[in-house]
Amino acid sequence: MLIKHKKRSDCSENEVTDQSVYLNRRQFMKVTGGTALGLGFGNAFAALQSGNPLSPAQPLQAAFDRVIETPYGKDETPAPYDVTSSYNNFYEFGYGKGDPAKRAGSLETRPWTITVEGEADVTGVFDLDDIIKESLLEERIYRLRCVEAWSLVVPWIGIPLADVLKKFKPTSKAKYVYFETLYDPKQMPEQRGGSIDWPYREGLRIDEAMNPLALLSVGMYGSVLPNQNGAPVRLVVPWKYGFKSIKSIVKIRFVESMPITTWSTLAPNEYGFYANVNPEVDHPRWSQKEERRLPSGVLFPNVIETQMFNGYTDEVASLYAGMDLKRNY
Repeated sequence: MLIKHKKRSDCSENEVTDQSVYLNRRQFMKVTGGTALGLGFGNAFAALQSGNPLSPAQPLQAAFDRVIETPYGKDETPAPYDVTSSYNNFYEFGYGKGDPAKRAGSLETRPWTITVEGEADVTGVFDLDDIIKESLLEERIYRLRCVEAWSLVVPWIGIPLADVLKKFKPTSKAKYVYFETLYDPKQMPEQRGGSIDWPYREGLRIDEAMNPLALLSVGMYGSVLPNQNGAPVRLVVPWKYGFKSIKSIVKIRFVESMPITTWSTLAPNEYGFYANVNPEVDHPRWSQKEERRLPSGVLFPNVIETQMFNGYTDEVASLYAGMDLKRNY
């Protein structure tokens, strides 16, 4: 969805990461509402459901050559690619920020399928590449705010999450959407032990998942996702802390009750189910009123004030009308 009017969530240049060059930026073709790529989404899902795979009429990269450049974050300046791709939390590959970049090369991202289960009329196993080829990919430049009080600006490429979920036709019983990361200790070494109950699990309320901001990301900086950033497919939920944006997704389940999620189970007093960015609700061990925007130096740290809902109040505040956001953190 294209934003026609500038909202308060669109930052000015002095609020964003200082970067003079947008690395790997493409010349994107603007697509109007009447333009379509290849077969319709409905035809793709019908073919998958019937067991007859679509013929790969175009290489996967062709989908990235036709990315729609949207106004989301058009006034933002993304962090340098080498920062975004080397400073990550992806605990399946290690607990240091540089560990995923060093160790995620073992992850095989093709072929990749997503299993859809639960309260929906269309369920089964779907090939990710077919979903990508039959979609209109969008570039959206979003802020990413980590619960650890650091942040980045990232040019993601993906599909509106609502567009994908609607194709599965969730029933009226589907109140939440559950997501699960790949479980493969041979490829993901930290899954062989530790305190986390693998696989990694996350979830959203159905109306959150259907919000236009939620993105199913398959790329960034003009091409496919690097392994360390959650390849080949991850969520991006920019008004929530980063741990809600689950990586390397292999399962989607529509459920009636709030699902069990990894961090809200491991440390419920620190990481709630909603995990909305909220400067008025501190982490038990640090303040959330400020954040360190990367890149940031030791001598001259780039510290800025944290905004409610990470600056996306206009788009998402109505989801939580009447809720006590200090109790439902």
